[in-house]
Amino acid sequence: MPTNLPPVTRNLLIANILVFALQYLLRDQDTLALTRWFALWPYGHDIAVDLGGGDVAGIGFRVWQLVTYGFMHGSVMHIVLNMYALYMFGGLIERVMGTRRFIIYYFTCLIAAAVAQLAVIYLFESERMYPTVGASGAVFGLLGAFAMLFPREKLMLIPIPIGIPAWLFVILYGAAELVFGVTGTLAGIAHFAHLGGLLAGLCLLWAWGVRPGRAM
Repeated sequence: MPTNLPPVTRNLLIANILVFALQYLLRDQDTLALTRWFALWPYGHDIAVDLGGGDVAGIGFRVWQLVTYGFMHGSVMHIVLNMYALYMFGGLIERVMGTRRFIIYYFTCLIAAAVAQLAVIYLFESERMYPTVGASGAVFGLLGAFAMLFPREKLMLIPIPIGIPAWLFVILYGAAELVFGVTGTLAGIAHFAHLGGLLAGLCLLWAWGVRPGRAM
């Protein structure tokens, strides 16, 4: 792990990678050894799940899942994309914010993303009983912070092969997430969790007096 990363970003990267390695070692996709306890399950009554071999487990929402889900990932590509984004944006933003504020910011975005996901499922998909995992909500918060702090810096939105200002990148990406979420496009991705993390981050920055292009 690069030693020039500030401590919180570095430790978040390490923690996510270690948890994913543990998921792999425990064959979590089959056994649900970690998922049953630490992924984010929809709010409501527990359900009974047959784990095979005569084992039945009660699975449902627990309050600690608002944080723990953000350290689990569903596939190699999932964690690679999230950790790459954390590596790209986390260190820079942590240096600007400072350690204490960065911790508050990251976990506010992570928890807000979970709450948004729970609310959408509870209100509109109450029959759904699938877990949510991943650091994407917090990563979207970091993306929003980058756009606020460095609005004129160029980012590339795949598949558009040109750099666009960070503020426009975030608007386009956020709009796409909203459309995907409302229409059900790209099912299996927690679009509203992404939006929840992004909006919570922007609101927190505004409350801290941060304005586009103005240093903290």
